[in-house]
Amino acid sequence: MFSVSRRAVAVAVIPAFVLAGCYVVPVAPDGRPLAVYPVPPYGAAPAPAPAPAPTTVVTTARLYPSNDVAAQAGVLTGTVTNRMNGRGEFQLNYAGELMSGEATRVNNDQRRGVANAYGPRGTYMNCQYQMNSTTQGTGTCTMSNGGRYQLHIGS
Repeated sequence: MFSVSRRAVAVAVIPAFVLAGCYVVPVAPDGRPLAVYPVPPYGAAPAPAPAPAPTTVVTTARLYPSNDVAAQAGVLTGTVTNRMNGRGEFQLNYAGELMSGEATRVNNDQRRGVANAYGPRGTYMNCQYQMNSTTQGTGTCTMSNGGRYQLHIGS
C-alpha cells in the first residue's frame, strides 16, 4: 500500500497554511498598485468596485443680453467642457462666428473662474463666473463690441 511520511505531509501542508492569507496586487511598471480594493471577510459578498471619477463633464452655457448692444444678437448658447482639473474649453456661436477658448478656475478658489473665447473674425469675449457645483454656475461676460451678458452654466 502507499505510505506517506509525516515530513512529506508537513512539506505539502505548511506552505498552504502560510500562504492562505496572501493575495496578489497588480502593479504598474513603476511599482504603483493599479487597483486595491478591500478584501471582504470570508463568506461575505464582495463589495462592488467604485465607479471611476469622470474625466470630463460637458455642460451648456447660456448668455442672456444685459445691454442694448447684446440685445441685437439675442440669447447665445454654447458649451463648457470641464476637465475636472480646474480647466476646460469654452465654445459658442456669436452671429455666425464660432468662438472658442478656455475656462480656468482662479487660484486658491475652486468656485471662481475666468473664461475667454476668440473667433476667426477677431471677435473676443471675457467672462467671470462662480460655480455652485461642478456643473452649475453664473457670471458675466463682455464682448469686444461692448455687449454684456449674464452667463448661466449648467441645466
